[in-house]
Amino acid sequence: MKAVQYRRVGNRPEVVEVEIPEPGPGQVLLKVDAAGMCHSDIAVMSWPEEEFPYSLPLTLGHEGIGTVSALGPGDHSCAEGERMAVYGPWGCGLCHMCAQGKENYCDHAARLGIRPPGLGAPGAMAEYLLVDDERHLVPLGDLDPVEAAPLTDAGLTPYHAIKKSLPKLVGGSTAVVIGTGGLGHVAVQLLRALSPTKVIAVDVSEQKLELAHRVGAQHTVLSDESAPGKVRDLTAGFGAEVVFDFVGNSATTAIAAKCTRTEGDLAVVGIGGGTVPVGFGSMPFEVSVSAPYWGSRSELIEVLELARAGSVRVHVDSFGLDETPEVYERFHRGEIPGRAVIVP
Repeated sequence: MKAVQYRRVGNRPEVVEVEIPEPGPGQVLLKVDAAGMCHSDIAVMSWPEEEFPYSLPLTLGHEGIGTVSALGPGDHSCAEGERMAVYGPWGCGLCHMCAQGKENYCDHAARLGIRPPGLGAPGAMAEYLLVDDERHLVPLGDLDPVEAAPLTDAGLTPYHAIKKSLPKLVGGSTAVVIGTGGLGHVAVQLLRALSPTKVIAVDVSEQKLELAHRVGAQHTVLSDESAPGKVRDLTAGFGAEVVFDFVGNSATTAIAAKCTRTEGDLAVVGIGGGTVPVGFGSMPFEVSVSAPYWGSRSELIEVLELARAGSVRVHVDSFGLDETPEVYERFHRGEIPGRAVIVP
């Protein structure tokens, strides 16, 4: 089968031929229908060799939709021919967090060497994907696989972050979304679907701000040194109750900190390496800062239901498997405003 692999640190990914995996006990083999492209992939391919945590070659892709092709030995609830969404943050399945469906926060995954597909384990940018356990599958139903693939991360991650702050997103409140690309434009839709809050979108790209406005942001602000002042002007001088930073570099976390009001929430979702200083006098009183990661299995089910109801829709551009190396370069340059999806 064809697969997109990162084979050597510092090199671009390659389309190669590899063996189709055989499912072992309890495992499920999917014929991949669609695989989303994520900035986490770019981050992985940007790590220097001395810091690289995974074994190479690595098949990329942690946002996957596929049709059950074969089942390993043992009893299964799913059947061949069923189309499934893949829950990506695999855990041990036994710890306290996993028992709650929060495998994204598994207590033992790191120690046991359990990795998500595409982020340590072979990923979905291939013709077939081996899933370790069917508990990591959610029936897709009638959703379009190309549009649904990014929901497994670009939908689930902002949903998880937003859900935690819903008690503050009441009538008259404001939420700021910094970075309105793949995750951010989905966050705008989720905020509008789940709460009455006013949404302010912040980005360096006029194209992405236009997308944010099109999907529901009431205000758009160009991301520069003047952005915090503009946000405060739009919030009667107070700042926003909740700020979501989907970039997470030093420039955006600085903006985020200046946009958050007293008793507000600041969620740094992006993996750009920025930090937020927390301490008495460094931020408004009683601001809660968090760094959420992905989401729970039950939350993925909820996200798919929101998509099924028409409350959220990912802006996607689809490409063939052989185009993937070039698409990664375009994605890295910011030329794809929403989400790129690879269709084997």
